Amino acid sequence: MAVKIRLQRHGKKNFAFFHIVVADSRSPRDGRYIEEIGTYNPNTDPATIVLKADRALAWLNVGAQPTLVVRRILSYEGVLLRKHLQGGVAKGALTQEQADQKFDAWKAQKDAKINAKIANLNKAASEAVKAAEAAEAKVNQERAEAIAKKKAEAEEAARAAAEAAAAEKAAQEAAAAEAEGAQADAPAEA
Repeated sequence: MAVKIRLQRHGKKNFAFFHIVVADSRSPRDGRYIEEIGTYNPNTDPATIVLKADRALAWLNVGAQPTLVVRRILSYEGVLLRKHLQGGVAKGALTQEQADQKFDAWKAQKDAKINAKIANLNKAASEAVKAAEAAEAKVNQERAEAIAKKKAEAEEAARAAAEAAAAEKAAQEAAAAEAEGAQADAPAEA
């Protein structure tokens, strides 16, 4: 029986997540499996991987073959490095303490890299929000200036119309006064 460590698809259309399972290579992709050793969710940034590393290492040691994607996941999680170091311990190239020390150093470096990526993503998101707020404030200020300009033009036009009406009324009153004065002077002359 050929045993594979592979992904089993779950989720919905365009939003898949996967279970990492140990299964007979002849069984269907989403069918029967021997053991579930973790999950993989590529929809998050960075991808979320939950893995029982000790069980994955045990299956690798008894000959289970990972698929290409699972091999990348196991490498990312350090299971393949752990297997490599265990091989060195078995051959006597290094001691268990040295192997553990190398693995811990690698794990610390990887965790620092992941935390830096998460921090950069959060920083980029906050900068994008600030940029959007600044752009919105600029647009709002331009709108306010345009409205104030229209309002000033309307007030100026109303003031000009009022002045024109007042001037016309004064001209009419002056003409009426002149006409009254002319009527008053006309009977006196006669």
